Amino acid sequence: MARTRKKQIKLGSTTLGGNRRRRRQTLSEVLRRASARAHERTNRRLGQRDLKHVRAAIAGTTFGYEDAPTAALTRVTRWLLGLLLLPLCWITSWTFFAQFSNATIDHGFWKMPAFWYFATGALLMTGWFFSGLLRPFFLYLYVLGHELTHILTIWAFRGRVSDWDATSEGGYVTTDKSNIVIALSPYFLPLWATVGVIVHALLGLAFDLPPVSDKILFGWVGFFWAFHLLWTLWMIPRDQPDLKENGRFLSLIIIYLANQLVLTVLLCAVAKPFGFEEFGNQWVANAARSWEGFLRLAREIRFGG
Repeated sequence: MARTRKKQIKLGSTTLGGNRRRRRQTLSEVLRRASARAHERTNRRLGQRDLKHVRAAIAGTTFGYEDAPTAALTRVTRWLLGLLLLPLCWITSWTFFAQFSNATIDHGFWKMPAFWYFATGALLMTGWFFSGLLRPFFLYLYVLGHELTHILTIWAFRGRVSDWDATSEGGYVTTDKSNIVIALSPYFLPLWATVGVIVHALLGLAFDLPPVSDKILFGWVGFFWAFHLLWTLWMIPRDQPDLKENGRFLSLIIIYLANQLVLTVLLCAVAKPFGFEEFGNQWVANAARSWEGFLRLAREIRFGG
């Protein structure tokens, strides 16, 4: 829910039409008229003054609340890039589910306390979400996390935040920098789950934490991973200017792939059956199999089977 606000007000003379007599305007009149014109243009861009709050609440991040025209070449480039990312989505998902099923069957992953506390937290959040209990609170928490994620990524790209706000009705961030990572980061970075992991790690460095702290961490991560996933899925269909900023198709592909990678990193970090090296090796092997299958299919099509 971030917006880049760049306003340029040009001061100039007002020409009256017809045979009306021209009168030299005072400086205060010039400033007042220029301000009124700028105010009118801004309201036209926003549609209505009240609409910007509604749109921010429904859509999330808006950069100026204006859908700038996109060149045909840019649209085609975004679609091509999205199509090029589709094989990566397939290979990553294939590797993830294969690793997960192998860990579950061969290593008894479902018997591990990490799995059950994670699953309990996720189920608890899912029940809360669909029951509607504490909905205003969780909506505010989502909007707050959304805006804070924008702010953190803006700072990571050395941008400047001049204003921001978060309420249960919506929020925004005013910044001087925008890119695809800044725009989409709240859709694939589970901020509150990440905060829990960082706090646990820092406390572990300072104190000898009891074993129950790991179980609490797994429950926390499961709860807020489900929170992130459910509210993100709830927000995406609601006219998201974040997605329009870089093309809806490309944005959705990146969001899916990034969420898959974040979940993979999370499981590889906390669950022993999931290893980074093992996952990487399997990913490369699956990529090679997919490429061989593609070449075989291409040859069959070319030579008529």
